[in-house]
Amino acid sequence: MDAHIDEVNLDWIPLSGFQLRKAGVQFDAVRINGDAGRCVADVMEELTGGDPGPIVADALGWRAVYFLVPPRSTSHRAWPVVATPFNAGRGKVSFVPVPALRGHTWPLSWRCPPSGPDRFVHTPLLNSVVSQVGRFTDGSA
Repeated sequence: MDAHIDEVNLDWIPLSGFQLRKAGVQFDAVRINGDAGRCVADVMEELTGGDPGPIVADALGWRAVYFLVPPRSTSHRAWPVVATPFNAGRGKVSFVPVPALRGHTWPLSWRCPPSGPDRFVHTPLLNSVVSQVGRFTDGSA
């Protein structure tokens, strides 16, 4: 996988550590906390043959999982209560933590690293999976 990561040239990924990126520019994001987020990530990996698009996991606090989706793909879509969309709009600014591909990035890590410049999590598929998982959890896990 490292050879494949070397081929990815995305200017929004920091060279070291992690940085906040404004949602709605290079990508939007959907955050799902705790076990529900990990469950959605598991299902997305299974449904996509192991390449669901870029997913970031946070090891602290709510143990959030961030699914990076194409820009402007979250704001006009209804999301279940377990999901929080991060996007840009009139009077709204959202920031998403993005780790480097290598080195010390704790508490963030790539659950699924980006595999190409235009490769993101498929928004309608994510919404469908979140809707199914949301039926079984209230997001507080």
